[in-house]
Amino acid sequence: MNKYIDTFYDWWKNIDKFLLFIILGLFLLGLFFSLVSTSLIASDKLDTKSYYFFLKHSAYIALAITILVIFSFLNQNILTKFSLILFLFAFLSLLLVPFLGIEVKGSKRWLDLMFLPRFQPVEIVKPFFIVTLSLLLTIQNRRLYFKYFLSTLFILPILMLLVYQPDIGQTLLISMTWLALIFVSGINVYVFFIFFIFVGSTVTYLVLFVSKFEYIKIRLLAFFDSSSVNNYQAEKASDAIINGGFFGKGIGEGTLNSRVPEAHTDYIVSVISEEFGAIIVIGILFLYLIFSYRVIRKINFLTEDLSKLILCGCITLILLQTFIHIGVNIRILPTTGMTLPFLSYGGSSIVSTAILSGLILNLTKRKLD
Repeated sequence: MNKYIDTFYDWWKNIDKFLLFIILGLFLLGLFFSLVSTSLIASDKLDTKSYYFFLKHSAYIALAITILVIFSFLNQNILTKFSLILFLFAFLSLLLVPFLGIEVKGSKRWLDLMFLPRFQPVEIVKPFFIVTLSLLLTIQNRRLYFKYFLSTLFILPILMLLVYQPDIGQTLLISMTWLALIFVSGINVYVFFIFFIFVGSTVTYLVLFVSKFEYIKIRLLAFFDSSSVNNYQAEKASDAIINGGFFGKGIGEGTLNSRVPEAHTDYIVSVISEEFGAIIVIGILFLYLIFSYRVIRKINFLTEDLSKLILCGCITLILLQTFIHIGVNIRILPTTGMTLPFLSYGGSSIVSTAILSGLILNLTKRKLD
């Protein structure tokens, strides 16, 4: 028993407590907003008397905290090997989506297996994709660009599977994270821009000429045409932010949840802003910025390239996803269906964020001499 107490004591002593409390605080904020905006007062006003979303969200948060503690607890070498094994399982689940996936609104992105609850495989792929890609980019080889060639071969099957679903939002997110890690790894700037132009050209071609991505073209055209009927959700979300003003309409007084499907996932910022005001959203954004600054500052003190790349990948993915979610909510970006890390409702998204947080806490721990 003393051995386990000592091990926990070492973990607690070396963990970055400031980062840990920010992560827990963001998760608990998401739980709070789920309670007051989707379960208690809102459901009472609709006479449903349902605590379903809140109870389910509570279970996800409990699972998330368990996951982040486990991932932050592991030895770094074990963590890397464990992540590779889990990446294989996550990638295999992504492979199953075209055959066993559930289609919702024209997209097949979810699996609902007998032994597992419904989940979105790409969310589980993302954290382990970062670890595996970082390992590839730290390969020592005499051929200067061999590792970048390998990384391209590695990412293409993932992107092709996402394109098939289709899920342009996650495709862009993973592509941008890949480019960010390639850039940070020290690639020649000219070669990097060739990668960037290639990715940009590919995405443009898919959107404009591949029929499977017709819905993306429709969303883009609707984004630039304010009179389009396809702007309904985006308009209601921006109206909610405007109506909330600086201090909000009050707990349970928002109407976005009852007017827009999945508002508690894709438009959680608008839900919060309508009921609690822009001032609370600004405060939440400051928490994300402080969290990111703390991680980036920690990277400067690391000497191991692998740890640096994994941390860069984790924080890049979280920041990009946050920017895309908020950009959609305030109508500077087209609708993508992207959740907000930590705060949005959704089991797959919460588990993915918990794994990313566990990796960050593990690699920012104070190293023992």
